[in-house]
Amino acid sequence: MPAGLSGWILLHLAIVLAGTWLARRYALARRLVDEPGERRSHEVATPRGGGIAIVLAMLVALAALMLRVPAWLPQLLAVAGGLLLVSAIGWIDDHRPLSPWPRLATHAVAALLLALASIIAGGGLAASLYVFALTMVLVNVWNFMDGIDGLAASQALLVALLFALAAPAGSPAVWVAWALASACAGFLPFNFPRARIFLGDVGSGALGYALAALVALGFRGGPAQLWVLLPLSAFLLDATLTLGARIVRGERWWTPHVQHLYQRLARHWQGHRRVTYLYAGWTLAAGGIGWWMRFSDATTIMLAVCTWYLLGTGTWMWSMRVATRSSKGVVTG
Repeated sequence: MPAGLSGWILLHLAIVLAGTWLARRYALARRLVDEPGERRSHEVATPRGGGIAIVLAMLVALAALMLRVPAWLPQLLAVAGGLLLVSAIGWIDDHRPLSPWPRLATHAVAALLLALASIIAGGGLAASLYVFALTMVLVNVWNFMDGIDGLAASQALLVALLFALAAPAGSPAVWVAWALASACAGFLPFNFPRARIFLGDVGSGALGYALAALVALGFRGGPAQLWVLLPLSAFLLDATLTLGARIVRGERWWTPHVQHLYQRLARHWQGHRRVTYLYAGWTLAAGGIGWWMRFSDATTIMLAVCTWYLLGTGTWMWSMRVATRSSKGVVTG
């Protein structure tokens, strides 16, 4: 364990515990509240925007690392700039809903900054393109998948922990990953097992961006690094397959909905907890496989990733049929 890690963890845990408490008071005072509705998976009016505390903790972490290791300054500045952009557009959207285009344009600029950070960290052109695409995907996927209690924050916590353990020693990704995991742990008591505040767009987008930043800072790209897609598979599969199904059906895929598998399972089980635990179990299994074979050759890793995603697609299709047949309404729990 790196020297000073325990204090680092406690610092970011404390920042988010205090920050989320303050964010909840602010949201209630400003009436930033998500009301129940047919396109939401909760039945109690709940304040939003608690993810601003996670953003604050991550900015503190990045600033501290810039001061501690000046050699990391250029890449960390790029990460911090992108995080500010993603969280700022999300914060605005939480207060006054925006059209998708300003948000996508902002996400693209932030993704370009992460691609730059990847190049500074030693990645080549292919790695930077991979980081750009992954950033655009993860920022939006974490937003899509933030719909039931504890799901988005717990998934980010588990993936960040795996990255913290797997990132190369001496990489800034190690410290950023531990800060992110600690921040998510600080937020979860307010969001699970019953949410008293939601992440909001400010938090969900920031989590996706922070996870992409860990890839940019700690992994150099190339086929062998595709193992990082394994712990991300729960969200990537559900978001991608649900989006594809909506497009095939000719639906307005860009509009809010409750058709993701996790939302259907919440109705099927009449509660959120089992769904959050189920997704956590999937991610732990996928992360364990990734951890075990992260040093394998590129061909083996690519084969494992393809096999896992094929298995996930089959599991998603079967689970969707079961959940759809017996959905009983929108609930929380």
